[in-house]
Amino acid sequence: MSILVVGSVALDTVETPFGRANGVIGGSATYFSAAASLFHPVQLVGVVGGDYPLGELDFLAQRGVDLAGLTRETGESFHWVGAYGFDLNVAETRETRLGVFAGFRPHLPDAFRSAEWVFLASIDPELQYEVLEQVNSPRLVACDTMNFWIEGKRDALLRLLGRVDVLLINDAEIRALSGEHNLVAAAKWVQARGPEIVVIKKGEHGAMLMTPETIFFVPGFPLEELYDPTGAGDSFAGGFLGYLAQSGTCSSDDLRRAMVYGSAMGSFAVERFGVSRLRELTIREVEERVQAFRQMTTFETPIVAGSHV
Repeated sequence: MSILVVGSVALDTVETPFGRANGVIGGSATYFSAAASLFHPVQLVGVVGGDYPLGELDFLAQRGVDLAGLTRETGESFHWVGAYGFDLNVAETRETRLGVFAGFRPHLPDAFRSAEWVFLASIDPELQYEVLEQVNSPRLVACDTMNFWIEGKRDALLRLLGRVDVLLINDAEIRALSGEHNLVAAAKWVQARGPEIVVIKKGEHGAMLMTPETIFFVPGFPLEELYDPTGAGDSFAGGFLGYLAQSGTCSSDDLRRAMVYGSAMGSFAVERFGVSRLRELTIREVEERVQAFRQMTTFETPIVAGSHV
């Protein structure tokens, strides 16, 4: 069975201290699909305008992404213009043109309604809820959100959380949502409202997993070259959900491994502008980076003199 993703398919203009990219393909659903499709088939639902270069998405179709849910409407595609300083965790939005995305109402093709794995990218929580009303019996539902929806659609977001298994959210957002400064307390606040699995993204500083049974932390991968953090969080989500769907289980061990695969995919995404690094990425490179994570984080505890085994 495929992973269903519903989110934005956009054109991005991004400036960082290391360069600038004009009108490159982006959007939450695009980044997620580029990452997840290395592990498992994906079904994408989104909307683009008449100006969108659909041929740029051919690499997704070649990887097994079903684009039957991507509609093309008359008008301009969603276009985001942003910039980053040397603190690449903070984006400055210079312009947002929603275009046809402003009227986006997700409609799932019949073949998409039996999806077992669902990722609701950061869109209006009312639309995220509408998607769940169209899915028959998903095995696992994960969602993302952002401060705009936390502040503007709080009641709708809390209603949605009651039907969500996994919330992926960054540290500033979960503090705003819960009112808790401590991340452990914030995660428990979220768990009390639905999602038993909470993934807190901390950018270059890694990510934390909290379930009712365990806490697990994975560091950010140390990179020599980092050009564009746009889409890193959605690429993380793609690696995380993609690995879980491939493994077919959500055991504690699989969740921990999924965190590492998510971090690996996020680290690849930032190495180039847009999705260009993910476009050429191979599963062998992913496995090599996962092994590098293992070497970075594995250690042996010495036997202390006088202790008993």
